Amino acid sequence: MGRTRTQKKATKEPYAQIAGASSAPSTASLLEKAQSLIVQCDYELALRFIRRILEQDPRNAEAKEMLGVALLEIGEIEAAKEVFRLLYSASLLPPNPDAPATPPPSAHLYLAQLSDEDPRLALEHYQAAVNVLLAKLKGKVRADEEDSKDETELKNSVVRALVGQVEIWMDPQYDLCDQPEAEKTCEDLLMFALQTDSGNPEALQTLASVRMSQSRPDDAKQCLEQAWATWKDLDLDDPKLPPIPTRLALVKLFLELSLYTPALLVLHGIMSADDQDVEAWYLEGWCFYMMAEQAQERGGSLDDLTWQELGKDARDCLETCQVLHRNQEHPDKPLLEHVKELISKLDSLGIPPSPLEDEDEGGEDEEGDWESDDGSMDGDGDVEMQ
Repeated sequence: MGRTRTQKKATKEPYAQIAGASSAPSTASLLEKAQSLIVQCDYELALRFIRRILEQDPRNAEAKEMLGVALLEIGEIEAAKEVFRLLYSASLLPPNPDAPATPPPSAHLYLAQLSDEDPRLALEHYQAAVNVLLAKLKGKVRADEEDSKDETELKNSVVRALVGQVEIWMDPQYDLCDQPEAEKTCEDLLMFALQTDSGNPEALQTLASVRMSQSRPDDAKQCLEQAWATWKDLDLDDPKLPPIPTRLALVKLFLELSLYTPALLVLHGIMSADDQDVEAWYLEGWCFYMMAEQAQERGGSLDDLTWQELGKDARDCLETCQVLHRNQEHPDKPLLEHVKELISKLDSLGIPPSPLEDEDEGGEDEEGDWESDDGSMDGDGDVEMQ
């Protein structure tokens, strides 16, 4: 298994180089550099560029958006909220020379995600973002521009904002899911999402989740198959692939419907991109565990694999998940508890952890054992993993 990949930070001080140049850098070049630093996760240095942009151009909405993002990433949550609030509220106040000409929809999208304690406020921000995005989308249609990339991104953003509203309405931690209008509201939002972007996989996937809540598994399966069909044949490095969290959510829905083969295929793609993803290992282990249970119910085998073989695969995945969870100090404690519960059940079924084999990389000892549940390690004090 590959080692955890880490983001590399910039080692030079380009800000100082620019500051010492004979001519002042353009706002566009500063924006480009700030964006590059944010991608590199060098948020502190990005902030220096962003603040210089705002000194030159206090109304620059793109720089203010970057400021909010950078503050959010370094943990300055309240400061980030204030930046995003000013981005959209400036247009509602008396004329302000520092107000952006048009508040970006991203300000509302970020505030929606940061308003988890007030679901109604989050819904308002999502809808405000939809309104701004739709206005931009109509402008694209009227202009009849040939650049379809921007139009596609606008449609995707509209769908994400609509799906965000559905997720709030369906979230059991809020009382909205118990409201009489909840079901119809979710239906209307998703129909509008599919009307905006026909065949959008995220909208179809969310519709499948709604169908599951309505006890309509056949309709849910149809939605999932349509969603998966839009990208399952894409190359693993294709930018059109949904982000990993979206694909993990798809796997969970597949598992709820006992669709194990597509679940494993999606997980294979995820692990090819990131073999350190804790949730992916957990879901693969859970998938094999449920397949082993089904094999037992069907006389001992499933897809030419015995229940013991499937149980062994489940145990290997769950052991890997447990080690990664600990090494990464992963915050999802309920996930770890479920992993331990499944391993305990496999123990009771007589499925032991796999013996370690000689490792191609970094292994000095030829023998060793997995770290035990009580935290003990192999002889040299290192946690070893296949």
